[in-house]
Amino acid sequence: MKITDAKVFVCSPGRNFVTLKIYTDQGIYGLGDATLNGRELAVASYLNDHVIPCLIGRDPADIEDTWQYFYRGAYWRKGPVTMTAISAVDVALWDIKGKALNTPIYNLLGGKSRTKITVYGHANGRDIAETIDAVGGYIEQGYVSVRAQTGIPGIASVYGVSKDKLFYEPAKKGLPPEESWSTEKYLNYVPKLFEQLRVKYGTDVNLLHDAHHRLTPIQAARLGKELEPYHLFWLEDATPAELQEGFRIIRQHTTTPLAVGEIFDTVWDCKLLISEQLIDYLRMEVCRGGGITPMKKIAAFADMFHVQTGCHGATDMSPVTFGASLHFDISIPNFGIQEYMRHTEETNAVFPHHYRFDRGFLYPGDAPGHGVDFDEKLAAKYPYERAYLPVNRKLDGTMWNW
Repeated sequence: MKITDAKVFVCSPGRNFVTLKIYTDQGIYGLGDATLNGRELAVASYLNDHVIPCLIGRDPADIEDTWQYFYRGAYWRKGPVTMTAISAVDVALWDIKGKALNTPIYNLLGGKSRTKITVYGHANGRDIAETIDAVGGYIEQGYVSVRAQTGIPGIASVYGVSKDKLFYEPAKKGLPPEESWSTEKYLNYVPKLFEQLRVKYGTDVNLLHDAHHRLTPIQAARLGKELEPYHLFWLEDATPAELQEGFRIIRQHTTTPLAVGEIFDTVWDCKLLISEQLIDYLRMEVCRGGGITPMKKIAAFADMFHVQTGCHGATDMSPVTFGASLHFDISIPNFGIQEYMRHTEETNAVFPHHYRFDRGFLYPGDAPGHGVDFDEKLAAKYPYERAYLPVNRKLDGTMWNW
């Protein structure tokens, strides 16, 4: 079998997605997700101008060699554009191999390590009372794990809080909107949310929270310590992890479990975090971390140090990534939890899939490959629209982490 062609499709059924389709001389094709939120066209160009010409004529079965070819062979390694493009190629090749062998990808990864995949939903509200109600709504749907975010008095807009309680899309059409932030107001308010959630719902539900890289290590340590009585499942992205050593400070002061990694590109972004056991959950995912091939290795490395996975699952990744992620999740022994943000009906129509949700759990299905397809004609009805994530400023105007 040989690769004969590959095409890139950019569409916007509710939000922008970049899809790679690799064709073979046996009529089998594979799909990969090359979406990079706010930088979609950069990845599309990288694929069209630099990657696809090098794919033609290669054997799609040589997944490891192809991965090494595009990682080592480009000389300029790493970075979100490069790694998102490599991820798309890798996932598409696994999809082809699964279809060629008429088996789901998880069977090629060693089979199932579990029967279903625990997911968490996103509950948010303009204030604590509204967030409490939203958490209750997810519990009623069968979720055993819920991420809780709340608006903060004195801050007009807060990450994770949206008008739509089921579909949360932070990217905004046009140029990046500017939002404001106050760490002090946030730190004083958030512990009250989890105190009241435990009073309302007890200890059976797993509660998660995302600080979205907005704290310094010592501020994150303070928050983790104050949240200890409420036994969070994890505190996510407490501080930027470019300085991996910063997590030592957090670890010294709190036993609240820590999760990080949704913007990581390679194992080198988390080597120290894992080997020093500074985190409990690694949030890397197949769309950003180079695909299934390196993620299997990274998961095995993490397992040596008692670190579990908690793959990113936001709507800025298409159902193609979600389908591939579920095959990865169900196969590895140290899976922890999967983020689950529901795509819109428009997105699901463009990307018909075999995975399904039922009462707090996801199932990858047993279709060959990753089980996600792409409707090209329908996608053409949703042209690309420029959109960006917001940028963030402190109340005094200082640029800060969004």
